[in-house]
This record gives sequence, structure tokens and C-alpha cells, in this order.
Amino acid sequence: MKSLMLAGAMTLAIGTSCFADGLYWVVGNRATSQCEIVTSNPVVTGDIWFEDGPYKSVEDAKLARSTISACPKGDPAADQSQVE
Repeated sequence: MKSLMLAGAMTLAIGTSCFADGLYWVVGNRATSQCEIVTSNPVVTGDIWFEDGPYKSVEDAKLARSTISACPKGDPAADQSQVE
């Protein structure tokens, strides 16, 4: 029974990390004074002062970035895909 529970827990852990692929987050970067779209789950420390997401597509992340009041309205990255 314990081995079955261990196998189930390992399957769950591996499965959830696979679902993180293809997701996008909007992060505020103090160093650049811009909001950027990234593909890895950000850690809010240092220059990264907020994060929002995850979103399933770049278009959803761009739409969300346009509605966040902390993001500059004249963001030059809004016209270009700046996905890291």
C-alpha cells in the first residue's frame, strides 16, 4: 500500500511540472522599469517586484499586461514579443 501511495505521489509531482510548460507570466522589473512576459514561474525578489499569471497564451499575457496599472502605458515591449 505504501509503495502504491509513493508511486501516486511521484506521478502527481511529475505531472504537475509538465503542465507548467507553455504558460506565461507578467512580471514587473524595477531595473528596466517595464513589465515583461516570461515563460518561467518568477520569484518575486530583487528587481522583480510583482508577478501576475499564469496565462495560457502570449496574447492573454499581453492583454493582462495592458490592464495592470503598475505597468507603464508607453511600454515599448508591448509592440514586440519579449518572451524570455
